[in-house]
Amino acid sequence: MVNIKTVALAVIAIIVVLLAIFAVSNVVILAQDDTEGGIPGVDMAALWSLNGGFQWIYPGSSFDPEGRTLHNIYMLDDPYGEVKTIMQYTYNVDPHILVIINDQAAAHIFGDNILDTIRQHDWVEGHSRGDAVGMSITSVNPLPIIPDILMGNIKIMFI
Repeated sequence: MVNIKTVALAVIAIIVVLLAIFAVSNVVILAQDDTEGGIPGVDMAALWSLNGGFQWIYPGSSFDPEGRTLHNIYMLDDPYGEVKTIMQYTYNVDPHILVIINDQAAAHIFGDNILDTIRQHDWVEGHSRGDAVGMSITSVNPLPIIPDILMGNIKIMFI
């Protein structure tokens, strides 16, 4: 029989290793939009690193050498490999972790009106989309993050 202490230590070691990887890696966060029907798109993205913090990214302004944008990565054969290529080409950053947040998780974490607030700052007040996102996020509720990961609303993968 496996000792419970051994299992607990193994779980703690895995968590520590994952936290260490997150601490030294660049993380790309994609806000996936499933509401438009058909193939999902990417409405917003962020690049996060321990030393740089959050850098909001508008997917239409992020592209690879062929001009394919981050917004339409799900139309390609290797969408997650394409994310890495786009980040390397546009931002000179080599990300290793990708976090995908769907509409439900975004509503749980940032509030139901997050998209309307971003649109207000972007279209009505004339800010860039990235600035509008940064301005619109006034509160973050971290409590739903773990349940949303367990429900599949947030996916974490290595790229």
